Amino acid sequence: MKRKISLILLFCVVVIGGASPLIAENKPTVFVSILPQKFFVQQISGDLVNVEVMVPPGASPHTYEPKPSQMRKLAGASVFFTIGIALEEAWLERITKINPDMSVVHTEAGIEKMAMSGHHHEDDGDHKEHEENHDEHKGDDAAEAEEHGHDEHHEDGLDPHIWLSPTLVKLQAEILGNSLVDLDPENTDFYRANQQRFMERVDQLDAELRALLTPMKGMKFMVFHPSWGYFARSYGLEQVPVEIEGKSPKPAHLKELIELARREKISVIFAQPQFSIKSAEVIAREIGAQVVLIDPLGENWFENMDTVADKMAAALSGRS
Repeated sequence: MKRKISLILLFCVVVIGGASPLIAENKPTVFVSILPQKFFVQQISGDLVNVEVMVPPGASPHTYEPKPSQMRKLAGASVFFTIGIALEEAWLERITKINPDMSVVHTEAGIEKMAMSGHHHEDDGDHKEHEENHDEHKGDDAAEAEEHGHDEHHEDGLDPHIWLSPTLVKLQAEILGNSLVDLDPENTDFYRANQQRFMERVDQLDAELRALLTPMKGMKFMVFHPSWGYFARSYGLEQVPVEIEGKSPKPAHLKELIELARREKISVIFAQPQFSIKSAEVIAREIGAQVVLIDPLGENWFENMDTVADKMAAALSGRS
């Protein structure tokens, strides 16, 4: 009797729920390049697809090479979601040859990218001078970039870190949602409902960060690697990068950075766990600052953005 009642209750849950997804026996596999993308896809897809990420935790997207096991999984993947990073430029052609039937969806499509931060200036009048200094760095020995494990700049000099702006994440989520519906139309309602919830959470986060950081509008924060340009633009801040084109600063430029940090009363230099922080530590010692890690590749995007905003607010709020 108890078993019969349990079966009736289960039937009622399934029927009344209505929106329960149709889970295929063999779920499709999709690939993404970085951990935040994996999080975005899972927020919309739930458990209906397997999500594989190319760059594992702690690795740099600028130097990572796919493992043979990943290439084998790619051979059976349905979709590869790109985001416009260096790894894709280096490997996408080879990946598509392995699996010509795999769809390549450019989640960065339609997003106008900003120039990569690579120079520092007090006003527009100094801009030309620093661009000339920037050109000098382009002729430097490429081995210096190799020493630091990456060369950030793309050939077009544009910033790829579009997942660090809530507004741009919503544009990516729209493309992801459409692609998942195309991949699995039987579960369209499920994907659309999840996509809507995700968009609302992004809006809520954006409002919270805006309220937190608006009092710091116009202030500068110093970073080792210039990952946070879109974040800074979203909240009226200005990032001052230590490195230029993936290279640590020359002595003259290092002196300029130290002077700027003192002038701006910068007490924190932000670095990320994937890269060397030696130059950041040198500047920190000179100005009595501390090096604080923030991770642009944190997987739980909501928690990570909250954490970064809190650290930035704490670093900026003590200035006069």
